[in-house]
Amino acid sequence: MTLQRWSRFPSLVLLCVATMLGWLQAQAPSVSATAALAQVFAAPPDDARVLMRWWWFGPTVTPAGLDRDLEAMHAAGLGGVEVQPVYPLTLEGDDAATRVRPFLSAPFLDALTHARGTAARLGLRYDVTLGSGWPFGGPSVAASDAAGALRIVSLPVPRGARVLGLPAIGAGESLLAVHLTPGEGTPATPEAFMRLDSSTVADGVLPITPRLDGPATAWVFIASRTGMMVKRPAIGGEGFVLDHYDRGALDRYLHAVGTPLLDALASARPYAVFCDSLEVFGSDWTPGLIDAFRRRYGYDLMDHLPALVTGEDAASRGVRHDWGQLLTERLESEFLGPLLQWAHERDTRLRAQTYGIPPARPSSAGLIDLPEGEGAQWRTVTSVRWASSAAHVFGRAVTSSETWTWLHSPSFAATPLDIKVEADRHFLQGVTQLIGHGWPNTSAGVDWPGARFYAAAVLSDANPWWIVMPDVARYLQRTSAMLRQGSAVTDVALYLPVSDAWSRMRPGKVHLFEMLRDHVGTSLVGSLLDAGFAFDVVDDQRLQIDARVDGRDLVIGKGRYRAVVVPDAEIVPSQTMDLLVAFARAGGTVIATRRLPSQAAGFRATTEQHAHVAKAAATLFEGRLPGGLFVARDADVGARLATRLIPDVRWHEDAAAMGFVHRRVGEADVYFVANTSNRPVTTKASFRVDAAAELWDPRTGDVRPAGRTREGGTSTIDVDLPPYASTFYVFSGAAPTSPWIDAARQSRGDAGVALGPGVEGSAHAACEARAGALDLAQGWQLDVPGMGLRPLTALTSWHDQPDLRFFSGVATYRREVDLSPAVPSSPCGVWLDFGEGTPHPEEPLTNGMRAWLDAPLRDGARVLVNGQDVGAVWAPPYRVDVTKALRPGRNAFEVRVGNTALNRWAARPHPDYRLLHLRYGKRFDPQDTDKIVPQPSGIIGTPRLVY
Repeated sequence: MTLQRWSRFPSLVLLCVATMLGWLQAQAPSVSATAALAQVFAAPPDDARVLMRWWWFGPTVTPAGLDRDLEAMHAAGLGGVEVQPVYPLTLEGDDAATRVRPFLSAPFLDALTHARGTAARLGLRYDVTLGSGWPFGGPSVAASDAAGALRIVSLPVPRGARVLGLPAIGAGESLLAVHLTPGEGTPATPEAFMRLDSSTVADGVLPITPRLDGPATAWVFIASRTGMMVKRPAIGGEGFVLDHYDRGALDRYLHAVGTPLLDALASARPYAVFCDSLEVFGSDWTPGLIDAFRRRYGYDLMDHLPALVTGEDAASRGVRHDWGQLLTERLESEFLGPLLQWAHERDTRLRAQTYGIPPARPSSAGLIDLPEGEGAQWRTVTSVRWASSAAHVFGRAVTSSETWTWLHSPSFAATPLDIKVEADRHFLQGVTQLIGHGWPNTSAGVDWPGARFYAAAVLSDANPWWIVMPDVARYLQRTSAMLRQGSAVTDVALYLPVSDAWSRMRPGKVHLFEMLRDHVGTSLVGSLLDAGFAFDVVDDQRLQIDARVDGRDLVIGKGRYRAVVVPDAEIVPSQTMDLLVAFARAGGTVIATRRLPSQAAGFRATTEQHAHVAKAAATLFEGRLPGGLFVARDADVGARLATRLIPDVRWHEDAAAMGFVHRRVGEADVYFVANTSNRPVTTKASFRVDAAAELWDPRTGDVRPAGRTREGGTSTIDVDLPPYASTFYVFSGAAPTSPWIDAARQSRGDAGVALGPGVEGSAHAACEARAGALDLAQGWQLDVPGMGLRPLTALTSWHDQPDLRFFSGVATYRREVDLSPAVPSSPCGVWLDFGEGTPHPEEPLTNGMRAWLDAPLRDGARVLVNGQDVGAVWAPPYRVDVTKALRPGRNAFEVRVGNTALNRWAARPHPDYRLLHLRYGKRFDPQDTDKIVPQPSGIIGTPRLVY
């Protein structure tokens, strides 16, 4: 019996796993890592299941509607929810089903408590967003606690003027300083500025002394507020966004919002509280910044405010560095740290997306229990990579990601293949927990096909293809669980020059993540990945606090690295340079690109410190230390590094679409390998491990030996992956001890075949070589609900048939097949194969991503043979093993196919939100409504029975 077949009986599997573990432990001191890993693969734990962001629109929710959603999620194999109350979709009615439960009202909190109870009964994880919409904020946030910004007003001052009329100072604002410059426009250097004595301001007028000999410009610096309001709030959640640099503002917010939420959940705390994206746009100031700056750096920022506006000299950049650094530190000390403490004091965890504005750095994620990112662009620096790097350094087993945001817009266009394509790109960045974006709760009054969030796929049972979601969810769960095992093997620490970025910040432009992402670019990351080197991102804080040199490795917290890459860094703190030199002296590899570091960090850096950095860089990168290397072009870094280190994975042909993740689990090495392209990839790959190899298929649960060639401590394997396919390669020196693996091997006859010296293989290749096929293109009947059974002369898309063009649902294909006794007894198994997909040319997208493959089956199918469900088909390879259900003679085949909801939606009028927007204000815009058109559906390829 294969792992796939066992997975249909989860209770039995868990019982057998527990019994087997007890037996193994009685026979030996401990279960081998490979055996334990096989048990995880066969029966992945529930906590690795996908969570869904659960939108409560309005909130107009009912207990019955909440229970229905949770039960549907549980039935589909999902693992829990993150509750997020957001904007209304309907006008409030008089009946209970359409009545709004304003955010934090007693009815809302009752609904929150009720849903928590249902989730607990079903064994679902339950997270709660500490607010409505994002970022944190709402009606409890006064102007004095609202997100701060530095407002700069320039005023012309005529020659001979004796007074200056100042701009009006509004609520939550205060005058900081006024500086004067001769002439018009912005001076090139801060030295041209002269600070006026603003203590003499009376009734909004400032005396000017001494008398001006010519025209001038006054620069008025005001501690202000961004005025940003909470994005997409629920009714009752509207208001200013919180000042994330002010501990007092946070405390008042948590008292007003966090305490009621968790009091409602006092009997069963949420698994975690959640802080969404740091998108406090324009926030670069807080009222306490001046005093904090003086304490931190020992000089008065008031005197140097013009340096925030102009100047590229070392002093000006030093002031901006100190200002940017303090903003980051204030985020950590005034917001993230206290928020973590608050969560722990209430017996829950903190999950947060620590990137954006305020300018979080990679190390900021160290203050989070469950670091999270978003973004599927796996060949660049993403916030997901920030989160997974923090997890590796801080020893967190779980890295979560907001997944499927903007997936295949418009809503309801996303398919199971789309889901896998994006999820794999998150896995390749080190993610081990997917947070689906998301599941809309549909209240009464919302037209079919139901509620949808403006910027997301609808991932709920409103999709006809949902019939395959348990199988999709199982793939995602199994992959997540496997990637949590052991520890990450990551060769390269990619140093992010945070000090350089701080020195380039300007008022209103403090998005540290975007600055560093753009600074590194895509060429360097692609060069490392193509050369077979995985990487984490690190910053100075981690290097200066947690780093040590251990032989030829640089150990940073829990992470161990064989090389450090320093991309285009000019300003590097002295302590960081000293550590890099020590690492190179010990035999490690340090690579600088584009230019060499030459400046120390901060306004008060001395001439000696600048010289120390420049000297260390020269020692390291100009041939004095064998471990140092300067590479002018980012695109050459991977190849140059490969001359120093053996790549973890070496692709023998160009395989830019191939990605991998390496985990070490005891004596086993586990590689997750994914083809991210819409074309098949056939290549050889050399893995940096010398041990027997097995291929573990996370979609089917099947396991078989992988033939390998041994050479110089590496194992070379033939990799053959269909479009968007993925697999695990598991290397272990020990013989497999798991009955699950043994059972999977026996069911396929993979006893092992000797292929010559240094080569290991299996009967699988021999099976492929002698496969036969029976064409099943003709003879089908199609049963469409409400339309009856119709014979088909050819298999064509539903949307090409006039009466089915706007059909969305599940229709069943039926036919019978007579088989000789030799076919069902085939030792290699029998497969129902629907054919290959056709690559679709990629097109530019405004947001998000999608799969670019015209599949032979749209979009998900369950296959029944002789009344027995043999599995689902939803991604390449489009085939299913039917061996266990076949018998000699006549066999009945059923293929139940579900498409997207777009086809039916295309025939219906779009919702009219005019009155809704007039009533509540415009809180969202429907996206890509011009793309709501019928899509190809049903079986489009040529089915074959392959044996």
